[in-house]
Amino acid sequence: MRAPRAIPRVRPALVLAAALAALAGCASAPELDAQWANPNATMPAYLRGARILVACDAPDPVVRQICQDQLAGEVVAHGASPVHAPREMAYAPDRPVDAQLLPQAQAAGAKAMIVMTVAVALTEVNPSGFTIGFGGFGFGRHSGVGVGAAVPVGSARATSGYTANGRVTDATSGHLVWMARATAPPSADVNGQMAELSRTVLAAADKAGLF
Repeated sequence: MRAPRAIPRVRPALVLAAALAALAGCASAPELDAQWANPNATMPAYLRGARILVACDAPDPVVRQICQDQLAGEVVAHGASPVHAPREMAYAPDRPVDAQLLPQAQAAGAKAMIVMTVAVALTEVNPSGFTIGFGGFGFGRHSGVGVGAAVPVGSARATSGYTANGRVTDATSGHLVWMARATAPPSADVNGQMAELSRTVLAAADKAGLF
């Protein structure tokens, strides 16, 4: 009679490494989820060389400023001149952010506004392993969903993915010209996520002919 074969022990470190590898494999550049263009707007080279007010709307003030800096950098990269929205400006919750920024854009002599609303995905960390959470944001009748993921490493930590809704608004008329939504994969690098989201949204605007 043969002796029963020993069942190999699975070391926790190997399980963790596999989980981290799976998470890394899922990560990629932000994806453009959707975009819309006003059929009545003049699109070709509308923003090329223009003076543009840039602003971000985010629940976290730190994320808001990081986002605004990254967005301004992308505007420069596309050959336009960014004008920062007042960093200390508090947005009223009962009015659209874009409408509140319109007077600032007009006073600055901007041709248009580029505003990006950023939402963090909700992620829960379960001591038993890998978890995924979903979060969203609203903008008028439009909404977006973000995905967050986490793997406990020693003490519990969580990483989140962000979604961004970027809009281009004509500063003279206040009419919406173009908008797009992008979603970034989970990452602990918030600066990197804001940079990639800004790059993805403005690359889509460029491809749409705005620059």
